Amino acid sequence: MIFIDTGAFLARYLRNDQHHRSAVAVWEKLGSNHENCVTSNFVLDETFTLLGRRAGYGFAVQRAKNIYASQTLTIYRPDRRDEINALRFFGKYADQHVSVTDCISFVLMKREKINRVFSFDRHFEFAGFHVVP
Repeated sequence: MIFIDTGAFLARYLRNDQHHRSAVAVWEKLGSNHENCVTSNFVLDETFTLLGRRAGYGFAVQRAKNIYASQTLTIYRPDRRDEINALRFFGKYADQHVSVTDCISFVLMKREKINRVFSFDRHFEFAGFHVVP
């Protein structure tokens, strides 16, 4: 099982992203390996907002519809306790300027015992996760 972060979605869909080629290769590998992929509604919120700003809102809406129609992606939604627990990470990594979305991801990954993340964000390494690629 692998957690998918915002950067992996952005790099997949934005051809001018510096990580586009690498992201496409990883996405293809995940698909061919029938990897169980998970993300969160916080990650998707961040993804769709940034896609809208960078590629247009129509483009973002279509990607969002495709993602929500996916049969291979599980979307986790944190509860109140998860959000409160994320604040611990937010304080702990304040000097690293880690986002609340990343902190929510850390909590969900720990809760679900997921140790790998498809991301280009090295903040996940600080929290003890294995970053792919």
